[in-house]
Amino acid sequence: MDWMTPIGYLIGLGSVGYVLIQGNSVGLILNMHAILLVFGGTLGATLLSYPSGIIFQSVRAVRIFFFPGSRPDTTAVVRTIVRLADKAKRQGLDSIDADLPQIRIPFLVNGLRMVLDGVPAEIVRSNLIKEIRFARDRHAQVSNVFRSAAAYAPIFGLLGTLVGVVQVLMTLTDPKTIGAAMAIAMTATFYGIFSANFMFLPIAAKLSVYSQEEIFLEELIIEGVQCLQQNEVPALTMRKLQSFADAHKRDQLQTAPGVAGVTTSGAAQPGVGRRAA
Repeated sequence: MDWMTPIGYLIGLGSVGYVLIQGNSVGLILNMHAILLVFGGTLGATLLSYPSGIIFQSVRAVRIFFFPGSRPDTTAVVRTIVRLADKAKRQGLDSIDADLPQIRIPFLVNGLRMVLDGVPAEIVRSNLIKEIRFARDRHAQVSNVFRSAAAYAPIFGLLGTLVGVVQVLMTLTDPKTIGAAMAIAMTATFYGIFSANFMFLPIAAKLSVYSQEEIFLEELIIEGVQCLQQNEVPALTMRKLQSFADAHKRDQLQTAPGVAGVTTSGAAQPGVGRRAA
């Protein structure tokens, strides 16, 4: 688990909850009509906006948001590639075929298999870059589902406010029903703004960061596979990969503050296919 997720929710919910408790308004906020209107309307609009395949991917992505699992470490990947480069230099490129079953990174295994099959370097690089682009587009679609939900939720909150105001106007002669109508009017806006900024947008942002990290690692792997195919010495391979990783860190620092590499469409924008200096 990424501990920043539960810590963030603990701080956020604690802050909002403290204010509600101090204002004695917890009972007023819990309005089922407003909850149904905002979350039901947001869900319906989101389902209308995307096909079922992307919706199912988005549901699975929520698990990744809370439990991203173990992700390949850049240092470990560099060491693996350098070790393979050393073995290929001493025993020949075909000798690394025995190491493929032990490698747990499918993207790296795919690239190495193409190299062992004798595929030209240009085609290997082109095929791997296409895989990165397809993955980037797929990740962007999933992130955009949550961005769309974040856009819909405040609108349905406003709709709930309008419904509440209409109900108030219709029941001005009956003071007993004004309170319930006003509750919908006030709490619907709360749920719309709260869900957009505390649920949907954070999920989209973190998924985009995970996508960027994955794409960077795959770009690094492309450089390593090219070094292996060119039969470069292990020391030069390590220097190239380290330079590539250092350049990525500099890019992250230059894009701060904000989410590095994330555009308004939710797609990370790495330098696909760039070569290390």
